[in-house]
Parts: sequence; C-alpha cells; structure tokens
Amino acid sequence: MTEETRAHKYTVLSHYSPVESLLEIKRSEFIGHVKRVESEAEAREFIESLRKTYHDARHVCSAFVIGADRDIQRSSDDGEPAGTAGIPMLQALLARRVETANGGESTDLSDICAVVVRYFGGIKLGAGGLVRAYTDAVVQVLDEAELVPRRRLRLGEIAVSHADAGRFENDLRAQGFTVLNTDYLPDQAVVRIGVIDEDDAKQYTTEQVAALTAGSASIQWTTTQWV
Repeated sequence: MTEETRAHKYTVLSHYSPVESLLEIKRSEFIGHVKRVESEAEAREFIESLRKTYHDARHVCSAFVIGADRDIQRSSDDGEPAGTAGIPMLQALLARRVETANGGESTDLSDICAVVVRYFGGIKLGAGGLVRAYTDAVVQVLDEAELVPRRRLRLGEIAVSHADAGRFENDLRAQGFTVLNTDYLPDQAVVRIGVIDEDDAKQYTTEQVAALTAGSASIQWTTTQWV
C-alpha cells in the first residue's frame, strides 16, 4: 500500500539521470548537480559518488528534500563557513517555482538531491558571495532540468458480469478514465481503475460508474498509487 500523505501531488525531476551545470565566479568553479532520489539513503549514495568523482575538490556541498510532504530535509556545508552553502542550496530547492496546469505556480519540488562541487579559484567571496554562488549554482542546474508533476491516484474496483466487462471497460476509457486491469473471477469480473485522489474526482467517478451501469454497479475505493 502506498503511504498516505497530506499532499495529493508534487513536482519531481522527469527522470533519474543526473543533470549537471557549471557556474564560474571569480575563478572558482561551482559545479551543480541534481538527481531524483526516493530515499535519504539514495541521496547520500549520490553525494558520496560525487565526492569520489571530485576527490580533489575543496568542497562538495549538498542538500536534499524527500517525500510528498517534504518531511525529510537535510543539508551540508562540507567545510564552507556555516550557513553559506547547504542551507542556501536547500532554500533554492524549497523555493523553486513551477508552473501548474491551470496557469498558476507551485513550490512543491521534492524527491531531489542537489550537490555543488567547488574548486577554489584563489579569491575569497565572503559569506554573502558564497550564499549567492551556491544558490545560483542550484538555480542554474534546475533551469536545465525537466520537471513534471507527480500525482496520487486512488484505486477503485468495480464488479460487473463477465458479459458486460468488455463494454464497460470501453465506456470508461471513452469517458477518459484510466483502466488499470480486469480480473475475471469465477462469478464476476473486477475492473480496476485509477482516479486522481481528490474528493471531486472521486465523487464524479462514483456518479459516472452508476450512470454507465444503470445503477447496477458501484465502485469500491482501495489503496493509492503515485504516478
């Protein structure tokens, strides 16, 4: 069963391949990386892999946010003055604005790990300069990444006769519903569908199932699934 969360949707990177971007400031190189991750262990594994790749770098700073409710948040300055790297990187992730389907904006980016590798160029930037540099490094690499919405589906089951199952599946698809699969049991067929896990969507689905079956069938809501 998918864990229930307060959020019904949030934003993630569209794929699991890391994205990289280089920012140069006063001869220092800030190499930004972001990767989609599903757990804290996966985030730390990504950080350590970059630490090995850039073993000669002065600093490998990091921040990550995980979960639909963004309840896991961690950051590290990795030797930079306290508060000048990890926290600004984390804030850049949390504050990232994403356009929504209805033309609005959301700040719900999650399941992401950001790492900024710094090669020191010999010129000190000061605390303010470091904050801006690490923030800009994350913003720049996010600008190059593709972000997509992730939604929670509520799964439902509808029991119909064997004779009606095929027609009912077609009717559901024609109405725009996502039919996941159909189980043919000895005495009935069980059609499984997925609906956006919001009250309005579930109410509409209940009404449509009743209409399509002339009231002979109803939907039983079960677990959830992220897509």
